[in-house]
Amino acid sequence: MREDRNKAKFRFRSIDDDRSVIMETKGRFGEKGCKMGGHLVLQGGGEFGGEMKTSDLRAMELAGGASAAVCIIPAAAAPDNNHLRAGQNGCDWFRSLGAGDVSLAMVTDRESANDKGIVHQLRRAGIVYLLGGFPAYLAGVLEGSRCWKAVRDSLDSGLVLSGSSAGAMVLCDHLFDPYEGKIAGGLGLLTDCCIMPHHDTFGHRWAAKLQNDLPRATLVGIDEQTAMIDDGPGGEWTVYGPGRITLYANGQVWRYAHGERFKLAR
Repeated sequence: MREDRNKAKFRFRSIDDDRSVIMETKGRFGEKGCKMGGHLVLQGGGEFGGEMKTSDLRAMELAGGASAAVCIIPAAAAPDNNHLRAGQNGCDWFRSLGAGDVSLAMVTDRESANDKGIVHQLRRAGIVYLLGGFPAYLAGVLEGSRCWKAVRDSLDSGLVLSGSSAGAMVLCDHLFDPYEGKIAGGLGLLTDCCIMPHHDTFGHRWAAKLQNDLPRATLVGIDEQTAMIDDGPGGEWTVYGPGRITLYANGQVWRYAHGERFKLAR
């Protein structure tokens, strides 16, 4: 009989006993020390279908339910001209989950990232979703923009910020650009860490390089169709989906499955 993942009991595992500092969530306290009221949803890829239902429904619940406005930013898919198709898939997906107010926030370049109309659209959102695609391009479009400032401000007042694949990668201090084979700077919500999406299929192949190039960083491997959400007590992270979250730090590796919660030391 197939497990009902929506009803799974949560299991808490702390890495504190290993005396390992994993990563700090700057967004939880904000850049000026104010506690963040919102949540982060980090997905490993394979969005808008299948097992992603579990984490996306949880995001909707955290945002206030089906009436919460969902805005999808397709910028990461713009370099290969896939932003309209991918964005529309996202809109269709959230509507299929019962969301009643879903729209594309048509950020595709630096100009649109500073558009006042899109800024207003993002400020009224309960969920902002960053599509997958090209991570370095997405970070470059958003960094220092009016749209990114609107998202950051809204995080302090309860926004749920979701990112899948490239959309999750850009939220860290470091991001690995697989197209250039280089490490670049991210948007900095998660301190001194680097996300490896698609960890179960190909993302794990980056681990050796990144451990060498970022020896003090925490590497966060997220399997496809799997997410981690900071919805536990005290900001602990919970795993959603059939895969695992794999943390690499200080020469050690930890793995967490669906329903397990883990604490990221701050």
